[in-house]
Amino acid sequence: MRTRPNYIAGAAAVVWLLIVALPLYVMIAASVQTRSDFSAGGPLSFPTSFTLENYAGVFQSGFGLYFLNTLIVTGGVVGIVLLVVPPLAYAIVRNQSRTTTLIFRFFLLGLAIPVQAVIVPMFYLINTVGLYDTLLGIILPTAAFALPICTLILSGTMRDITPELYEAMAVDGAGTWRTFLRLVLPLSKPGISTIAVFAALQGWNGFLLPLILTQSESTRVITLGLFNFQTQYGINVPGILAAVMLSMIPVLLVYLFARRALVQGLMGAGGK
Repeated sequence: MRTRPNYIAGAAAVVWLLIVALPLYVMIAASVQTRSDFSAGGPLSFPTSFTLENYAGVFQSGFGLYFLNTLIVTGGVVGIVLLVVPPLAYAIVRNQSRTTTLIFRFFLLGLAIPVQAVIVPMFYLINTVGLYDTLLGIILPTAAFALPICTLILSGTMRDITPELYEAMAVDGAGTWRTFLRLVLPLSKPGISTIAVFAALQGWNGFLLPLILTQSESTRVITLGLFNFQTQYGINVPGILAAVMLSMIPVLLVYLFARRALVQGLMGAGGK
């Protein structure tokens, strides 16, 4: 049987595409224009002359150091999450006792606590232990706030592993850690990819924690480095959009290579 084309859905998809593509076009077009051309033509104007001065100015303003610091923070957050969450989710899924369930529910209360609500005691704690104005002082609290949602996602993925597979591993004489390494981790790759991408986004896009917990130029990250394009006389819009374009590239690359596993992991987050 022939299916009639859905023109309304097609038109709505085109409108949505234009809404999404318009900010991206403005960002790309402005980043290759001079400040005078951008001011004269406006954000929607097509660039009449192309220049890479904005990108050169980004690196001259210290973008390389900010990029490296952000990369270290992101790598540290992802490393902590991947080290803590898989065994934690495995223990939650395999141990069905009332105590474990109660601890898991208490752990998920972290989802209801925004970072803004605890930023003052966190500042006092980080300063007391001597981690203020260090990259480690950003990594630890960022990873801590990412743990609850990552544990929820990965435990949902692990619940999709059938009990028959655990029984087969037990018949083969596999212990807890061997089952975890040889069975659970390979079958949980979509969920692990999901929490890795989520943790990377938390570390890469963090703003409030670096703003409060650091102050020197050597520990500045990309989100704070964008302030360099704002002066008392105005904002260098083409320069700041060029910096935003460069800061988006790693996130886009991560999404392009992990999008399939990311979708599979989110589909399995609810469990069976």
